[in-house]
Amino acid sequence: MPQTSQGVRGILSNPFIYSFFQLLMGAHKLRQNFVETLVKPFEGMKVLDVGCGPADILAYFPTVEYWGFDISKAYINQAQSRFCNRGRFQCKQLQHTDLPKLPAYDVVLALGLLHHLDDSVAIEIMQIASNALKEGGRLLTIDPCLDPSQNRIARFLVCKDRGRNVRDKDGYESLAKTVFESPRIEVRQQKWIPYTHCFIECRK
Repeated sequence: MPQTSQGVRGILSNPFIYSFFQLLMGAHKLRQNFVETLVKPFEGMKVLDVGCGPADILAYFPTVEYWGFDISKAYINQAQSRFCNRGRFQCKQLQHTDLPKLPAYDVVLALGLLHHLDDSVAIEIMQIASNALKEGGRLLTIDPCLDPSQNRIARFLVCKDRGRNVRDKDGYESLAKTVFESPRIEVRQQKWIPYTHCFIECRK
């Protein structure tokens, strides 16, 4: 089951509520640190965001060339309304057949996406990302993670995520190694609101 959209979890399908909830969970500091230390954007960088949601991450970038894909019309409408011509947004699932119409990218993002996907679909997304990257380009992902060292609150929150495929570090690493050589995997424990994230960096 890729995602639960029943009850309280279902209201996160609303882009305004989703963005607000993310901020409550400490997303501002997380995104800021992620962009500054991992993405390291430069003017004119070509960025592909797979499963971009309302594209909140774009607010943390300088002038970049940004493409965002998401299957939620509500999320894409919110992204277009907020960012206008700062990005190109498409309401569709990115496929291999879309790539000939797109440029080669410096960075492909899949933020909070893999834990919504079963292994076969997640591997396909990583293969699409690899094909979309220019030589030396990077795939960067963030997902909630199960970890023996996480405290009870973090584990509770991670287990209540809408995504039904939350993995441990080894699970995410296994996915990445199917497509990329020597992915960098890091698990970080968030303290201000207890949560556990797995960061993956894969270079083509």
